[in-house]
Amino acid sequence: MAATTGALGSTSPRLVHRAERRQAFALLWQAARPDRKQLLWASAFLLVAGGLEALGPIFGKVFIDNYLLPRKLDALSITLLLTGIVGAGFSASVVRYFQLVRLAGLAMRSVRRLRESVYTHVLRLPMAFFDRAITGQLVSRITNDTEQIRQLYVQVLFEMLQGVTVLLGAVAAMAWLDWRLMLIVLTLIPATFAIVVGYQRLSSHAVRRSRELRSDINAQMAESIAGMSVLQATRAANRFAQRFVRTNRDHYDARLGEVRANAWLLRPALDMLNVLLIVAIIAAFGTQSLGALEVGLLYAFISYVARVVEPLIQITMQFSLLQQALVAAARVNTLLDEGESQRVTHQRRIDRGQVRLSDVSFGYDPQVPVLHDITIDIPAGHFVGIVGHTGSGKSTLLSLLLRFYAPQAGRLEIDGIPLATIGDEHFRADVGLVPQEPFLLAASARENIDMGRGLSMAQIEAAAHAASADAFISALEQGYDTPLSEGGARLSSGQKQLIAVARALAGEPRVLFLDEATSRIDSDTEQQVAQALTLLHGKTTVIAIAHRLSTIRAADRIFVLSHGRVAEQGTHDALMQIEDGIYQRLYLLQKIGE
Repeated sequence: MAATTGALGSTSPRLVHRAERRQAFALLWQAARPDRKQLLWASAFLLVAGGLEALGPIFGKVFIDNYLLPRKLDALSITLLLTGIVGAGFSASVVRYFQLVRLAGLAMRSVRRLRESVYTHVLRLPMAFFDRAITGQLVSRITNDTEQIRQLYVQVLFEMLQGVTVLLGAVAAMAWLDWRLMLIVLTLIPATFAIVVGYQRLSSHAVRRSRELRSDINAQMAESIAGMSVLQATRAANRFAQRFVRTNRDHYDARLGEVRANAWLLRPALDMLNVLLIVAIIAAFGTQSLGALEVGLLYAFISYVARVVEPLIQITMQFSLLQQALVAAARVNTLLDEGESQRVTHQRRIDRGQVRLSDVSFGYDPQVPVLHDITIDIPAGHFVGIVGHTGSGKSTLLSLLLRFYAPQAGRLEIDGIPLATIGDEHFRADVGLVPQEPFLLAASARENIDMGRGLSMAQIEAAAHAASADAFISALEQGYDTPLSEGGARLSSGQKQLIAVARALAGEPRVLFLDEATSRIDSDTEQQVAQALTLLHGKTTVIAIAHRLSTIRAADRIFVLSHGRVAEQGTHDALMQIEDGIYQRLYLLQKIGE
């Protein structure tokens, strides 16, 4: 069996098989537990239906032995027998209807709870997880794998429970009719068990490999669609198509291996056992080795053989889906085992916005530090810029300030309170972020600024005006209610960024972080954003990670990072006085480029 690899960890193949199977069953039971009464009712209906179906061959046996062979064709008795057969069959169908409705409802509610649990869990995972996760694989686990689990409840569980109840009813009826013939029929069960064990051993690797490759297919499709402009611009479409073909063919081979295991070890093998079993019963009847046997009894047992074999066939046919569902459940469980970000429930919140870093050191790999002994003190309401060459640690510092990661050494405080002890809800409400890559929903401009916070229209318009976004939003055909398409496809890069700025300002944050927020807008719009930041002076602490130094020229203080250390700090004018300083060189190079 292939070990689970990639963003969600890897383990030994044998340990994965045993441990994950137990965890998968535990997960499935947890999802269905609130509806356990419904499951008990469904099982009870199945038992009743199985018992009713077992009456048919008994009525047939009575008819043959008591009426047909002796030529006692009493109309009333025959009518009663036929009525009994039809009534038992009709009643079994009605009972199965109620059972199926209850089981289907249980399945949909269980998967609904499971899918909501997985999605909520993903939303709470730390940013470190998403640094190594693949979007397509996550989507596959939340959608495809949970849908596979739904099939387990609706189809696999139904077929197996139905098969077991029919089997129990048939065995009970055979034991009542003739226990010796029953023992011959029961030899089918251990033979079936041996077939199932062989099937699991042959198919488990193919099933797991198939699920993994299906996730890879989803991941490659999502990746290609998201970067379609780059693929076409770099003429990489053919190379990506060839990579997809290889993955798709591997998936085909894995599925083919699973189908071959099904073809050899499920229905064909059991059909052969069915034939051998009927031969054994006829031989026992023909040789009279079990004493005198009635013709009706032979009819009943041949009927029961079909009723025993068919449920066993249906049960074993479900092992393919069961195997897939268990693999899917194990994959979902692996995702749920990812540790969530530690929830902070303190009521501490940000009042003023004074930010202080004291001897902060951090590395994504603790053995390879990215930041070294960073000490920065930012008074409340000040505008601070952080600059440096690529790889100097600017974005990493921002990630620490946003609490996406925790430093390995040193302290981060806001208003003298350790960053890690500020309540989650208060922290996210009091801190704003304008990312380098603006994220827009496939929704209206108003919804993209509001982001579900329940802001009034006046607040949304005021934020858009402060971000210089009001003019172009109002010019759209439906104004603030204009759908922006997925990722804001109908907007320019600069307009997307202005909506991201408006979104941040709408929350009236105490601390506002800008991550290269002006890198995608023109100089005129940059000046408008700079004016908006000027209006925030004294009210909101603004920390801007900047590549375009003109954005932070008016900052109260600028910190220059180099190789993860604060190399220079001061106002724009002060830093320009440092002969051959890092900031001076960066600024002059940009001026030359203009």
